[in-house]
Amino acid sequence: MIETAEVSDNDFLRQFECKINDELAIIEYSLQERKIFLTKLIVPEEKNTEEFQNEFITLVLKNLQERNLRVVPTCPTIAKFMRKHREYKSMLPIGVRI
Repeated sequence: MIETAEVSDNDFLRQFECKINDELAIIEYSLQERKIFLTKLIVPEEKNTEEFQNEFITLVLKNLQERNLRVVPTCPTIAKFMRKHREYKSMLPIGVRI
């Protein structure tokens, strides 16, 4: 579904973006030291399904894994995703539990 779309890091606006059918899905973030706080998930109404959200979050987390960043999910949707998908637990900073 989302595999053909490209997720880009707009560091000026501090957000990850994925363009689908002229609509923009966004995950806003704040970067501090080697930690990235994922603060907000915005998905267009027509694509606002759990499947799309999970795919988008997965692509963003894989990007962050490659950049060796620690992730602090402050957005409830992203925190819920990370609780379900324990394979991303190693990306949490030491002492942070979700």
